[in-house]
Amino acid sequence: MSNTTKIAFIGAGSMCFGLSMFRDIFFAEKLEGSTLTLVDTNPDALGRMTELARLLNKKSGAGLTIEHTTDRHAALAGAGFVLNATAIDRNRLWKLDYEIPRKHGIRHTLGENGGPGGLFFTLRTLPMVLDFARDMEELCPAALLINFSNPESRIVLALAKYSKVRALGLCEGIFGGRNHVAHIMDIPASAVDVWGAGLNHFQWLLQIRHRETGEDLYPLLRAKEAEHDPGFAPLTRRLFRAFGLWPTCSDDHLGEYVPYGWEAGEHGYDFVKDERDRADFLNSLKAVLAGSMPMPDWWHTPSEERGAAVIAGVLHNQKRCIESGIVYNNHVIPNLPSDLAVEVPIVADAVGVHPVSLGPLPDPVAKLLSIQASVQQLSVEAAVRGSKEIALQALLIDPVINSTTAAARLLDELWEINRPYIRCCI
Repeated sequence: MSNTTKIAFIGAGSMCFGLSMFRDIFFAEKLEGSTLTLVDTNPDALGRMTELARLLNKKSGAGLTIEHTTDRHAALAGAGFVLNATAIDRNRLWKLDYEIPRKHGIRHTLGENGGPGGLFFTLRTLPMVLDFARDMEELCPAALLINFSNPESRIVLALAKYSKVRALGLCEGIFGGRNHVAHIMDIPASAVDVWGAGLNHFQWLLQIRHRETGEDLYPLLRAKEAEHDPGFAPLTRRLFRAFGLWPTCSDDHLGEYVPYGWEAGEHGYDFVKDERDRADFLNSLKAVLAGSMPMPDWWHTPSEERGAAVIAGVLHNQKRCIESGIVYNNHVIPNLPSDLAVEVPIVADAVGVHPVSLGPLPDPVAKLLSIQASVQQLSVEAAVRGSKEIALQALLIDPVINSTTAAARLLDELWEINRPYIRCCI
């Protein structure tokens, strides 16, 4: 097996995932001799990120060949790995996904991965991602697709059911959960080791241990949590007390999946801060590329994303243990539906990606997740078939929906807005 490969990065103009991926490819893993082909439909964003990749490649001495193109097919030809970090008109449509259901009386949190927002994110995203998969089946059928885009669980489920490509979803949410429990216990996050299983953004930490001693930290967490600031992660902590395990990865993310998620806040995603952060990063990037500003130190340190680690594990047959990956269940979590995407630890080696089963979830946790499992399954069917009828059914079984009238009205309104992207794709 060759120790070099071609990595096609679709959506490389993404300022969020682009830099994170670069930090790991160039500063965390050894991929010398491989080719990184950056793809984006925005030539300006693509050009800037290509310049940054070449600068980081030179600074690190990583020895990759950097290419860029707006032609997805050229990038995919012969690729060993395909990274997806795309989103359609992300902030504008996401804001509508959140605001329109609210207008009709639906109380929800983020409008991204669950509730009506999660449904419409699925409806517009799956046709695009399945187009990528069809191209891969023709141009690089043995490649591994590593997905970073939301809604992760629904994308991975659709790819498993309706394409022939190997697919893996990656999310750093488990580290958010680890950081929360470390904060409560007043222990450095680096000293805390966790094992989690469940759904994306709705994992449950089955083990929390001290990384060096192996000590079970759950007793300490329970003692410290009882006295901790009540304003910190209140919804997560109510579920922790009720079910006995810590759920990831934050109140707003897991709140998308339960009817009472709004109790932790209905402020939605902070789009103003997002746009400000993007503008700040763009200004910094332009200054760094122009040589008028030194590169920030954190730009050349590894991130907590695991895409490059998976690539290195497969490429070098290293049997790399990756803390968390979204995979097709197929009995990995035996008391959740087999036909579902779940998030569990994985091992990556030359054979591919191997999910690690931590056994069945506690029965009450599995029953809670099974409600959301049905929603995700039906939303995928609505998206791949372009069916408004199935979309309504997906809404009406979603625990976030509190009114049939509201469901019908928001469906009509958001369907028209998303009509250019919705189509049958099987």
